[in-house]
Amino acid sequence: MSSAPPPPAGAPPQTWAPPPPSSSSATAKPPSPPRNASPAAAAPTPPSRTRAASRPTEQQRHSPSEARSRRSSPPLARTRETAGVVAARLGLDVTIEEGLRETDFGAWEGLTFGEVRERHPDDLNAWLADPEAHPTGGGESFAETATRMEATREKLVAAYAGRTVLLVTHVTPIKTLVRLALGAPPESLFRMELSAASLSAVAYYADGNASVRLFNDTSHLRP
Repeated sequence: MSSAPPPPAGAPPQTWAPPPPSSSSATAKPPSPPRNASPAAAAPTPPSRTRAASRPTEQQRHSPSEARSRRSSPPLARTRETAGVVAARLGLDVTIEEGLRETDFGAWEGLTFGEVRERHPDDLNAWLADPEAHPTGGGESFAETATRMEATREKLVAAYAGRTVLLVTHVTPIKTLVRLALGAPPESLFRMELSAASLSAVAYYADGNASVRLFNDTSHLRP
């Protein structure tokens, strides 16, 4: 699934306009705690249209902002709480989606990026250089996270075709969804900045194309 289809070869004619998305979804990131976070995570997911927030390079997760028809949330306390608050405000139902969980960072869980660098420098360097590499002590590689997110995205797009879905999830799932929508390489995960409680949006089309409509938006947090 993807958002707005990429323009044809060369510049698209001025009259060209993409068809309406077959469905849409929004992804938000709950406020992150001062220390509890994985050293690096990725990005995003759902149906024909999706909003997602991406992950920061060191430690963060995701918080909600807005949605329309439905809401799915990963199975962690902070995201569940955030999803509940937003769902109550928007009159939505919350569905726990296991596929939206954060990457398993193995022995790095609960450590800051600096602490991982100090304790496991060789493992960290290998992990930063290869999306197939695993964190110290096991866990998931970014390649495995991407495979999981692709499957979750397909599942949600099929389940909520023609609808907008708000996803409250973590840094890596959001960044991964954005990366996949852009067709960007795995290393792009380290070049995305995600703020706490930010909102990103991706539109997915029936022909398989996608377009990122919004990324790391925090305008709703301004007074």
